Amino acid sequence: MQVIDLNTWPRAIHYHFFKRMDYAHYLICSNVNVTNFLAKCQEKKIPFYYAMIYAATFALNEVEAFKYRIRQENVVLHEKINPSFTAMQSGTDLFKMVTVDMTSGLEEFVEKAKQKTEAQQEYFVKSDVEGRDDLIYITCIPWVSFTNLSHTISFNKEDSVPRLAWGKYFWENGKTLLPFSVEAHHSFVDGIHMGQYFTCLQEYLDDFK
Repeated sequence: MQVIDLNTWPRAIHYHFFKRMDYAHYLICSNVNVTNFLAKCQEKKIPFYYAMIYAATFALNEVEAFKYRIRQENVVLHEKINPSFTAMQSGTDLFKMVTVDMTSGLEEFVEKAKQKTEAQQEYFVKSDVEGRDDLIYITCIPWVSFTNLSHTISFNKEDSVPRLAWGKYFWENGKTLLPFSVEAHHSFVDGIHMGQYFTCLQEYLDDFK
């Protein structure tokens, strides 16, 4: 982790401009093409949800803008961001939050995420997230092909953790499309960075073997 020198950081003026806002997060929704990725997951019998968590987090780690965080009057840049995601608690209609550190490969991560999800009985494990901001919050709404989304969020100006969400995939013109949303803090993430993220994610999904 690196503490940023705000006196020399090229983005400092933008950071201060948006940090003063009461609500500096913004969200973009778009459809991503999962035709190849879904087919390969089914072929390999890899759970699509866990695979998407890995792909989405992998792509986020490729775009530096998403790895900055606010800590009081400081800005820090993490080397690696890890996913904290929702999962349904077996036998209920309630979800739990599961936090798993990223690994170097998708299949290794999927196995680790499956084991952690099955073993975790608590809905919210504070020790997994307390004091951490090297996270990305992820949720999935597989029952709805949404076109827009909003997240619950506290008006804490230091909360600069991005949020990802996706919905029910659907078929259009021979392609399998997935509604996908990204919410980020404008102090760090502009439209160009959103574009870089969606491009990186799409390339990963298209190239997955």
